[in-house]
Amino acid sequence: MPRLNVNPTRMELRRLKGRVKTAVRGHKLLKDKSDEMIRQFMLLIHENKRFREETEKELAVALNSFLFARSVASSAVIEEALLMPSVKVELDIGVKNIMSVSVPDIKVKENSDKDLLPYSFAFVTGELDNAVIKLNGLLIKLIKLAEIEKTCNMLAEEIEKNKRRVNALEYVMIPQLEETIKYIISKLDENERGNLTRLMKVKDIIAEKNLQN
Repeated sequence: MPRLNVNPTRMELRRLKGRVKTAVRGHKLLKDKSDEMIRQFMLLIHENKRFREETEKELAVALNSFLFARSVASSAVIEEALLMPSVKVELDIGVKNIMSVSVPDIKVKENSDKDLLPYSFAFVTGELDNAVIKLNGLLIKLIKLAEIEKTCNMLAEEIEKNKRRVNALEYVMIPQLEETIKYIISKLDENERGNLTRLMKVKDIIAEKNLQN
């Protein structure tokens, strides 16, 4: 691991030791955050799987009912019956925080005052009624499913970013700082030995002069 290009002084040594302590503490915090995000992500993945399976089953039933209705009534009759929507849906889109990640928080406001089946029953079959009722009931689940899947995608991206930060600290920054600290300590020890040698030589010179006098 290449070291940092710094002056081997005691002040620099003290500063680098402080940086190592901060980096180690930051690494632990990021690692804990990553572990918790992964735990939250796995919970959401299981919830997403359950929601998707339920929604796909109900959607298949609703579409089968719709296809049966299309088989016994003309396309023009079906289109006329479904031309005007009877239910108004409003979405209140906000955000919520999961481990410092802002994810979507969608609430559905459905206007249920109007009749869900505003068309005449004389020209359509009960299968169309079933399809409309089931699809209307699926709307909230589909929106919830979209919210969960978007949350999973955002958490996955943040987990990957956090992993890169953890790896950068663990395998690059901290080893580089520690290698630089070892270099500075080695240089300081070398300088101290040099100073000690010079002092001993000066002491010997003084002692020799005193003997001559």
